[in-house]
Amino acid sequence: MPLVNVYFAKEIEQKIQDVLPALKQFIASELTCGDIQLTPEEISIRLLNHAGNNMIASVEFEISAHAFAERVKKQDEICIRVMNYIKEQTGIENRVWLKLSELGHSW
Repeated sequence: MPLVNVYFAKEIEQKIQDVLPALKQFIASELTCGDIQLTPEEISIRLLNHAGNNMIASVEFEISAHAFAERVKKQDEICIRVMNYIKEQTGIENRVWLKLSELGHSW
């Protein structure tokens, strides 16, 4: 289950809120690989209001997901596509990091 942490300044929170359902769908499709078909319900997004102005962009996204070989091969492409999608949908300059690792989870 991928996790997305979104760091932002308070004044742009609503623009991010407005695109969350579509963003979950987009990220699910970007992270889908092989026999693993992700759905938006499997993407967890956390909005984190950042105090201070030391970030690289107005909004920064950290996507944590399992390091499947297909994702590793196209990790930079995924980041660029997500970044461009967010820019197109909101007009907000942003940066995206995809952190791939062996993940554990609980149910």
